[in-house]
Amino acid sequence: MKRSERHRAVLDLLAETGKVEVDEIVERLDVSPATARRDLDSLAAQQLLTRTRGGATGQSVAYDLPLRYKREQHTRQKEAIARAASALVPRGAVVGLSGGTTSTIVATALGARPDFADMSAHPSLTVVTNAINIAAQLVMRPQIKIVMTGGVVQARSYELVGPYTNAVLDQITMDFAFIGVNGVDPAFGATVHDEHEATVNALMARRAERPVLIADSSKIGRRAFAAVGDRRLFETLITDDGITDEQRASFEAAGVHVIVG
Repeated sequence: MKRSERHRAVLDLLAETGKVEVDEIVERLDVSPATARRDLDSLAAQQLLTRTRGGATGQSVAYDLPLRYKREQHTRQKEAIARAASALVPRGAVVGLSGGTTSTIVATALGARPDFADMSAHPSLTVVTNAINIAAQLVMRPQIKIVMTGGVVQARSYELVGPYTNAVLDQITMDFAFIGVNGVDPAFGATVHDEHEATVNALMARRAERPVLIADSSKIGRRAFAAVGDRRLFETLITDDGITDEQRASFEAAGVHVIVG
């Protein structure tokens, strides 16, 4: 097993329970204790985990998240969506991330990619975001370039909104934009609760070659207050296996390709 493959496997083990021991790595990956310790030290140097005596724990954040992040973070459905989103992104891409719980977990998945940690003369990934928690989460990854929009902070969501945000987004282009929403419907499109966030999300999507909706299946068929652009803005939806065959057929009929994580 190659070094990058071992690192990915170690991070997968860590994701299962939030901690991993050297003995578990030795048994599960069939490597020596010395190799297991070197891999943990390497991942700790990249700040992908926190080293402990005899193993490691998941990397914690140094800031306090709003209540909705604490309540909803790390659900099975959103982690599946995050893995599917991360799989779309090649090395060297420019990715836009809106705020929200699902986008935050996508950021975690991208930050954990061992191939994005390889040192080179150019960034392995560029992330454009209006979410200050996502920027703080990824800023310690030396090979990931972080571009933050300006704007006024929404305390409820940690998102920057307003004309300064729009001015920055107007000047850049992206390969992908992963946009989290509060509701998505084949007929009405994507919606969120706040009209200012809707404006930023729509602009971020329009500045990307491939705008992608990320929404767990509980959001399907729901409508919130503010529309995120025209209903034809998004041609791809990533969701979880809770989507029904009927719902999937409705999206496909509306020209939206559905990816199930």
